Amino acid sequence: MSENKLPSHARVVIVGGGVMGVGLAYHLAHEGWTDVVLLEKGELTSGSTWHAAGQITHSTSSFGLGKCVDYNIGLYSGALEVETGQAVTWHGCGSFRLAYTEDEMDWLRHTLSVGRSLGFNIELVGPEKVAELHPFYNLDGVLGALYTPDDGHVDPTNVTMAMAAGARALGVKIVRRCRATNITQRPTGEWVVESEQGAITCEHVVNAGGSYARQMGEWSGLQLPMTSMTHHYFVTDPVPEFEGLDKELPVIRDDKKVSGYIRMEQKRGLIGIYEKANPNAVWLDECPWDYENWLFDADYDRVMPWLEESLNRMPIFAELGISRDVHGAISHPPDGNPLIGPAPGVRNYWCCCGTQIGIGWGPGLTRELARWMVHGSADISMREYDPRRFGSYATKDWQVTKAKEDYCLRHEIPFPHFNRLAGRPIKPSPLYDRLKDKGAVYEEVYGHERPRWFAKEGVEQRDHYSFKRNAVHDMVAGECKAVREAVGIMDISAFTKVEVAGPDAEALLNRLTANRLPQKVGGIALTHMLNRRGRIELETTVVKLDEGRYYLVCAAFFEQRLLDHLEQQRDGEDAEIILRSNDWAALSINGPAARDVMAACTDVDLSNAGFKWLTAQEIEVAGHKLWAFRMSYAGELGWELHIPRENTLAVYDALWAAGEVHGITDYGSFAMNSLRMEKGFKGAGELTNEVTLAEADVLRFARQDKEYLGKDKTLNTDLPWVCAYLEIEPDGVEDGHGGEAVMLNGQVVGSTASVAYGHTVSKILAFAYIKPYANQPGAEVEVIIAGKTRKGRILGEPAYDPQSLLPRTDATKVAAE
Repeated sequence: MSENKLPSHARVVIVGGGVMGVGLAYHLAHEGWTDVVLLEKGELTSGSTWHAAGQITHSTSSFGLGKCVDYNIGLYSGALEVETGQAVTWHGCGSFRLAYTEDEMDWLRHTLSVGRSLGFNIELVGPEKVAELHPFYNLDGVLGALYTPDDGHVDPTNVTMAMAAGARALGVKIVRRCRATNITQRPTGEWVVESEQGAITCEHVVNAGGSYARQMGEWSGLQLPMTSMTHHYFVTDPVPEFEGLDKELPVIRDDKKVSGYIRMEQKRGLIGIYEKANPNAVWLDECPWDYENWLFDADYDRVMPWLEESLNRMPIFAELGISRDVHGAISHPPDGNPLIGPAPGVRNYWCCCGTQIGIGWGPGLTRELARWMVHGSADISMREYDPRRFGSYATKDWQVTKAKEDYCLRHEIPFPHFNRLAGRPIKPSPLYDRLKDKGAVYEEVYGHERPRWFAKEGVEQRDHYSFKRNAVHDMVAGECKAVREAVGIMDISAFTKVEVAGPDAEALLNRLTANRLPQKVGGIALTHMLNRRGRIELETTVVKLDEGRYYLVCAAFFEQRLLDHLEQQRDGEDAEIILRSNDWAALSINGPAARDVMAACTDVDLSNAGFKWLTAQEIEVAGHKLWAFRMSYAGELGWELHIPRENTLAVYDALWAAGEVHGITDYGSFAMNSLRMEKGFKGAGELTNEVTLAEADVLRFARQDKEYLGKDKTLNTDLPWVCAYLEIEPDGVEDGHGGEAVMLNGQVVGSTASVAYGHTVSKILAFAYIKPYANQPGAEVEVIIAGKTRKGRILGEPAYDPQSLLPRTDATKVAAE
């Protein structure tokens, strides 16, 4: 069969021949799937890949992405060329990321801590080191830099062609000059990809369409949020000062002054700019199909402030001309992270698109996608990349608004919990205005607005961004104190709420959950759903509302994942899956006075005898019917109240009025996180697709006497790592943010997953995935926070109320202590 002859069937069809599509073909073949066909409408790399600048750096604060970057650099710097015999043109020149302010220095210190946990060759240096290795850069105002000597840049076309050669050698078929024209799914579940050369039927289809990906998704009725944004880089005339150099200068990333990067391009200079004003979106409806190797005319007016500053920073460029300008389109999803994984609502349609840094991120992410497709789970957490993290609220206009915001933030400091405000609110809860008037500072989760913390005592009603403690720390401390000593109320309407009902509802759920389902009406169980690899898909609370009727609650961003998992794992069961998230809101009320506040608003017996721990009842509060669940993520006496949206404000107002005598206080997700860490409750940062129940140390929620999906894999006791709970010595300044290295006897044994200050116990608390031998209660460890070593200690029990007496008894807090 000739190179361009289209077969009629394949296991996988990939549409798109840039670095992402070719990278996936290459990695699928390496994972054992070789019956793969890749279709490209033009020549390989003729979309966004060919005009990429091709830089890649270890300077990332993302633990998962760091693993990908490290793999990519190893691939580019030797492995790929050795395998395929094709040159990739790797320039291992290293790089610096500069800091002009203390906030930028804090960012670099945190990145250094994450890099240490990943074993990177990474160093925080002063301006003198930059000047030594890059004598031509104007370092006025520079405080320091992150030096990553193994970084570099690579020829994007050569890399892609080399991976294509590797894929072909393993049996993948690549068909060029064959434009796909439609993608539809048959009732059998197979996909049909129509093209200019005919149709091909496949089990799995992959959208790697780059700038065409969104419109390709529409063929199949999918809404894939991304927008094409244009980016400039400029190549100067030859630089005389470069002629005598015996080695290439490091790449400079100057986020503050240049908002981009500067490097050598042979003996010329290359300047890349992400302007921080007037970002340019193109092809809002459709990218023309006949575009190939397309560039736009340079818009010097738009980028001039940063271009002028780049010449100030590199004075040897100032008198040179621009020999080449590259102004091309790149895909930007609403949050800047690519779409890698299953498309929402369908089976075996995979996204491999929306990647704004394809050369820097692509091969590592496509390797993970290949593992996901072949084995059922990736080996890094895919939460940041899963296409199902967006819902139907991500309309086309909203996508453009968010993409422009993301472009302007490309070279801004990625502060912890940075709040992207454009295009909001989009899914406000019934309490949004009421709580905003009371100082609520909101975050967006799956479109929902959820309170983070409440601004009081003269603190401005906005986020205070910093890697260090700031005014928010004290606000959150007050909210935690109220929950622990009096009563707190939180709007938790953002939680995913799904009902499963019907004759086979129990059978379906029993087959998909590791724990025993509640047997009695009103029973509550915490459980996990796994994939076929035994890894954790999600954690959910299951409430038995009636015979054959169950109510599932989980984190907001798992909504589509839960719906897809239930639907796609259905095996003929007669059960209806009903989304309740849009119809129901929810409140959480916690604290020693919670029962008194509730009692003032309902006639129901709220005692232990009348309303047992981990049970649910349909009751009336302030005259409104709702479901009350006696449970507490804060570890106090408390209830969750799930309420029809239209009644939520009235219920909240009644509880608030009843609670004022008890000192009731609103609290948000920051306080909730601190409280759950004190109780040693694992959350989304720990329960990821990377780990089994055994590795996450939650096997107590799994049953040995039942069968469920993934059971054989999750019970494996040969563990590469385990989730440890530890305390870390505070310094009163910075508490950590996750991804930091954990060390034992001077050796890295793991990294933190979640870190938070426990205000009640006055300790920094963390979960960390570490080597099993290091997880010994009482063992002394070290944790690198902000680039400095801190003392740590493995804990054998929760830091607060280790016997969990407070949420389950009628005893007062004083008596319990």
